[in-house]
Amino acid sequence: MELALLLPIALLLLLAFVQVGVLATDQLLLTQASRAGAREAAVQPSEEAVTDAVRAAAAGLDGDRIVVDVAWSGERGSPVTVSLAYDVTMASALAGWLLPESVTLRASATMRQEFA
Repeated sequence: MELALLLPIALLLLLAFVQVGVLATDQLLLTQASRAGAREAAVQPSEEAVTDAVRAAAAGLDGDRIVVDVAWSGERGSPVTVSLAYDVTMASALAGWLLPESVTLRASATMRQEFA
């Protein structure tokens, strides 16, 4: 009797833990992609090349949902910052009361500009 009452709650909690694990994986991929984008932005002034580098580094994510923002400061030695945002929709509708419907993950990386 007790198992029949607790099993659905335990399964919902298990789904919530799996979803949090997926979010953590996506955050790590996004952080790595921001570093790759910052490296590309540090060596050349092309925003298209930066976006391509970000999408290549974030192979496990949907590249169309990654928003890339590049901020160059100007001259050689100045910082360049690549900021990313990625919307993740929750896969588990059953755990909707435990987790929000969607989450926006953010990552940024800053490197020194190497071109004049």
